[in-house]
Amino acid sequence: MINSFAKVNFFAHIRFAAWNYFYFCLLSEPYIFSAVIRQQLLVIPACHRGYHLITALIEKALGDLPETGLLHLFLQHTSAALTINENADPAVRRDFESALNRLVPEGSRYYTHTLEGDDDMPAHLKSSLIGPSLTLPVRGGRLALGTWQGIYLCEFRDEGGDRRILATLDY
Repeated sequence: MINSFAKVNFFAHIRFAAWNYFYFCLLSEPYIFSAVIRQQLLVIPACHRGYHLITALIEKALGDLPETGLLHLFLQHTSAALTINENADPAVRRDFESALNRLVPEGSRYYTHTLEGDDDMPAHLKSSLIGPSLTLPVRGGRLALGTWQGIYLCEFRDEGGDRRILATLDY
């Protein structure tokens, strides 16, 4: 069994070694570290319940992208989600809807958060399962999505309203 003094020394050594390596890289490498962060709020007009392909809308709203970087998209809502999936066959969207409705049905008696309608609590649960954010690589001045990939806004409410996506571009 390792005594607590040995544990502290071990972790102190690791931190010291990591810092020295980082410091050495800064001194020895000819790189200049700089970052530009650009942030923009995108408003997606209200749409009906379902899975809506928004890749082109996001690309148009952001305009010119850098040669390389990362784009983080954060949906500022708790009853919708963002995901990446196949963008060619519309059946994928219908299958998503069917599968999630079976996993998280509306009108279940065990829901206690019911003041905002039968679709509200299931929408919160679906949003938690899919998630509110995506991080995408930017390469060659374009989103580095695969051939059949697209960005989807998953609207889980019958009447969800406008949706806000905070786009942060780091390059």
